[in-house]
Amino acid sequence: MKLARYWLPLVCCWLATAARGEDWISYQGGAGPGQGKHVVLLSGDEEYRSEEGLPMLAKILSERHGFTCTVLFSVDSDGTIDPDNGASLSGAAALDSADAIVMLLRFRHWPDDIMQRFSNAVERGVPIIALRTSTHAFNMPGESKYKNFSAFGKSVLGEQWVSHWGGHKHEATRGIIEASAKELPILRGVDDIFGDTDVYEAHPPADAKILVRGKVLKGMRPSDPPADYKKRTAQGNEQGVNDPMMPVAWTRTNKTASGKENKIFCTTMGAATDLQSEGLRRLIVNAIYWGLGLDVPAKADVAYVDDYRPTMYGFKGYRRGIKPADHALGKVLPGGEAERK
Repeated sequence: MKLARYWLPLVCCWLATAARGEDWISYQGGAGPGQGKHVVLLSGDEEYRSEEGLPMLAKILSERHGFTCTVLFSVDSDGTIDPDNGASLSGAAALDSADAIVMLLRFRHWPDDIMQRFSNAVERGVPIIALRTSTHAFNMPGESKYKNFSAFGKSVLGEQWVSHWGGHKHEATRGIIEASAKELPILRGVDDIFGDTDVYEAHPPADAKILVRGKVLKGMRPSDPPADYKKRTAQGNEQGVNDPMMPVAWTRTNKTASGKENKIFCTTMGAATDLQSEGLRRLIVNAIYWGLGLDVPAKADVAYVDDYRPTMYGFKGYRRGIKPADHALGKVLPGGEAERK
């Protein structure tokens, strides 16, 4: 009788999970340079539709390059994806075997058991590819043993949230490759970068290698001319909005408390709509090769595996009722704007 009382809740929980399917999505790698490597992609932001962009990238990485990929999401109790659930990360055990992490997070406040797995991955020196709002990935409560992760952007990636430098939702970004970085392997085949998100203000530390700067455009189209007005930085210095242009992609090395080193690639671009840019997709794929110490292809194949129609970014703008299984190979999310609450 006591055994029955102990096992019955576990059996019911297992049946509920089995009935709704897994709360994450995995793509098995095959032949290719990434064969045998496990890339874990962390989706968890309320605004920039990482829950759409990261599965698309994972399909490319697995089908075009051989990486085994697992995409983790913020989910509700019924298994539907809910970017507003800042305490959730499904399938966090995947972090235990991650060879590389791709993340697009914003102000997450995960419980200790999930933070422990993430912290362990960082401490063992996995490379980190951080997109957009990952500069402010965590907002941990003051009583948390992981409260220092609220400074993860500044201390590990090289920058935190500062400000919208370009006009949010009305001034797009043209990526300009830094002259001193043009010959670096990480930029192989990257020649045209555009994103319809705005440039963030960013001041990476001296030990960062700037790869790309962001030219603020007057509008939201790639053909729009550069903006020309003055702004004041967070430090109080007045300058032209494009003179100098803010960094939008850089690399650096983070040394952990255990003495291991993480190779860091950070870009303040990376919304699901930004990832329609072939050049940006290639830069991110190249960064994974670079982080893992693999030879970067001359021109990495970043063609979509399945049709990709991302939702425009914005708070509360995510598609309702979507589950991780809806991102399986061969599936395409319904088109059109997300249903609004």
